Amino acid sequence: MTVRIQREPFDAAAEAKSLTAGRTDIGAVVTFTGICRGADDGRPVAALTLEHYPGMAEAEIARHVAEAEARWPLLGVTVIHRFGRLVPGDDIVLVVTASSHRSDAFAAAEFLMDFLKTRAPFWKKEERPGETGWVAAKDVDDTAAARWEGGAGGT
Repeated sequence: MTVRIQREPFDAAAEAKSLTAGRTDIGAVVTFTGICRGADDGRPVAALTLEHYPGMAEAEIARHVAEAEARWPLLGVTVIHRFGRLVPGDDIVLVVTASSHRSDAFAAAEFLMDFLKTRAPFWKKEERPGETGWVAAKDVDDTAAARWEGGAGGT
């Protein structure tokens, strides 16, 4: 398992290649990259600033990666989350899951992203023309994450 929180950009293809290098047991790799949008709810976004609690964020993400590894037969996982000021088009988060079969890799990646959107200790501030404000949690994200509670959603 690899969990990194960093200010610097990442290379999704290089991270996936690193996870699979020299491996012949992996039959599926799923990569998800979250990207800073230039608009949200139809309103323009100039930038997004992400803050985190160092040490705690890595530990929480690692705990959920371990849960994903317990739920699905994964052969590798990489999670990278950026922090700092990001502008539209910048990559924010990368989740890479590897397994023998695609269904496990897809389910684990979706589980991890649902966690990152709802429970990872990150705080987001949006800069919009003429205003700046913290981003509130969204019910749609909480609903998506709730399907995994109690061992549901693929176990």
